[in-house]
Amino acid sequence: MKSLLAALNNTKVFKDLTPEEFSWVLYDVGNSAFIMLSCSLIPIWFKGVAIGTGAGHISSDEATAFYSMAISVVTVIVALIGPIVGTLSDHRDKKKIFFTSCVFLGIIGCVFTGFASNWVLFLVLFVVTKVCYSASLTIYDSMLGDITREERMDKVSSYGYAWGYIGSCIPFTVALIAYVLGPDMVGILPDNISKFIGFGVTALWWLVVTLPLLKNYKQKNYVERDKITVKQTFSKIFSTLKKIATEDKKVLFFLIAFFLYIDGVGTIIDNCINIGTDLNLNTVGQVVFLLATQVVAFIGSLFFVKLSKKYSTVQLISACICGYFCICLYALTLKTLFHFAVLAFGVGCFQGSIQSLSRSYYSKIIPPENSGEYFGIYDIFSKGASFLGSAVIAVVKLAGGSINFAVACLAVFFALGFVFLRIADKQDDLN
Repeated sequence: MKSLLAALNNTKVFKDLTPEEFSWVLYDVGNSAFIMLSCSLIPIWFKGVAIGTGAGHISSDEATAFYSMAISVVTVIVALIGPIVGTLSDHRDKKKIFFTSCVFLGIIGCVFTGFASNWVLFLVLFVVTKVCYSASLTIYDSMLGDITREERMDKVSSYGYAWGYIGSCIPFTVALIAYVLGPDMVGILPDNISKFIGFGVTALWWLVVTLPLLKNYKQKNYVERDKITVKQTFSKIFSTLKKIATEDKKVLFFLIAFFLYIDGVGTIIDNCINIGTDLNLNTVGQVVFLLATQVVAFIGSLFFVKLSKKYSTVQLISACICGYFCICLYALTLKTLFHFAVLAFGVGCFQGSIQSLSRSYYSKIIPPENSGEYFGIYDIFSKGASFLGSAVIAVVKLAGGSINFAVACLAVFFALGFVFLRIADKQDDLN
């Protein structure tokens, strides 16, 4: 495996990346496998464990409710611990320790979830795994300033998202085959074996592709402090939040912009299937086009890498926001599966780029020695994404509006995000 990764690093695609940059990109490839599984097969497997009429089983509606509650619990926990983990990891030689702990706990949780035959245990293990996964991303994002130079951040960050989209398809294909061979479809494999293969191959992929980063990463930016208490940690976080609100207007306005436009992005992604269902579109066709979106997102991210040589990060993020604004308006015309495919293609063009460029831009405007703490705050805005947009869709639908009009209303989020991004970018001139 070591020789294979070394060979990849020497290919035409990756040869311009340093070993540290390449190792960092690989973690996006590794962790994306789990999130792909979370968005597709894990809810299905959970319902397979939970739904039934006997003792220890629940109804389909109850299963949906409990799974949604679990997702909400993850969001709240991550929002609370993200800044804490980030702040603690900023201290000298601590970032790798915290990152390694989160990764291995997440991988172990993923493996054991595959063995869970009780729905309560399944949910608990899933929550633990998702929290550890999310915490690892907080630290991982903050590593960007350590593994590359500022002028290369856009490129390296975009490579991470791009190859993450493609890389996630490899273990997911194995997991999907295991599911197809399971009792729900072909029936060759028993449910416990099918489920374990899916979780097991995902965990193995996550582990193996992460090892190069654990080997090559060295923390260059850090805070010197011999000893820190819990009280000092919270005091530091509140002090930073106050500083952002009163002094660091560039970071403040960017976070407001990020929250608005990423809320729109998250809402569209989370509600893709709901959009198609409301329009009575073929479910299989929807899934096929959504999987194809991964490939489109890969190409789109690499295309924006090329553009980053000529245009500023703000200009590129602005272009992505405008793209999503047009997608929202296009939703007014949605009627057929072809229209849905065009929508999915549009989302794929900008999905990876707007996330990767936001990550790299934020890395450039924050203090590098406090990157963990600042990315913990960043994650509060990121993990909370889609709740306002989802609320808008719910209100429009309850008021009797169409799903087309509901999605079109999301254009407001992108318009406001564009405005606040421009305000953030002008702060240097004002100062």
